[in-house]
Amino acid sequence: MIVIPAVDLREGRCVRLQQGRADAETVFSEDPVAMARRWASLGAERLHVVDLDGAFAGAPKQAELITRIVSAVAPLPVQVGGGLRDLAAVSAVLETGARWAVIGTRAALDPAFLADVCARHPGRVIIAVDGCGPNVAVKGWTETSDERVVDVGRRARQAGAAALLYTDVTRDGLAGGPNVDDTAALAAAVGIPVLASGGVASVDDLVRLAAIPGVEGTIVGRALYAGAVDLRDALNVLGPSAGSAGGRAR
Repeated sequence: MIVIPAVDLREGRCVRLQQGRADAETVFSEDPVAMARRWASLGAERLHVVDLDGAFAGAPKQAELITRIVSAVAPLPVQVGGGLRDLAAVSAVLETGARWAVIGTRAALDPAFLADVCARHPGRVIIAVDGCGPNVAVKGWTETSDERVVDVGRRARQAGAAALLYTDVTRDGLAGGPNVDDTAALAAAVGIPVLASGGVASVDDLVRLAAIPGVEGTIVGRALYAGAVDLRDALNVLGPSAGSAGGRAR
């Protein structure tokens, strides 16, 4: 399993939110490019970059900064999300040099769009699904839809998505530990590589996630920035990731 540092962008800074709330922001760096370089220098095999301004606005806002980040860490692969709600936005983010586009709400709720975008960009689309219990959380995680997380995952597999990014919204940014049981159940049910996200607070949490068949990466944010997880220590404990989704993609 690979450890994927998160670089969340808001107003040109590197931040972390608690449970996706704009009013619960911690600024960790005024220089996201330098932060991305730091994770690359410590051995990261992939970065997860989120345009939070784009996510809140519904359309990408940080293309220039994302392009600089991707260039700064090349050839390290980067996956990018935030505000990707139409085909033009997805194409534009891939043109920054990002290896994968991470698409959330619209892909989860619009099966036709999900199938179309995966067909247009084979192997370069990751579907992000935010779960509150068994159901998909929407509207900035303030509401829960009738759509089930597992059904979105199965549609993502059928459409040919590269992976499913699963976030338990009740744990994200709180460092209370990941939802191992639901993550394991989802990975067993969907038949597509799963990237876990939300709640990682220690290297032990990463070890628990790495033991789940089908979980090929974990995105880590606050725990890395706050020092609860040391990236080099985590990589040493988890060992080489040859054969993982990240390894194959590279």
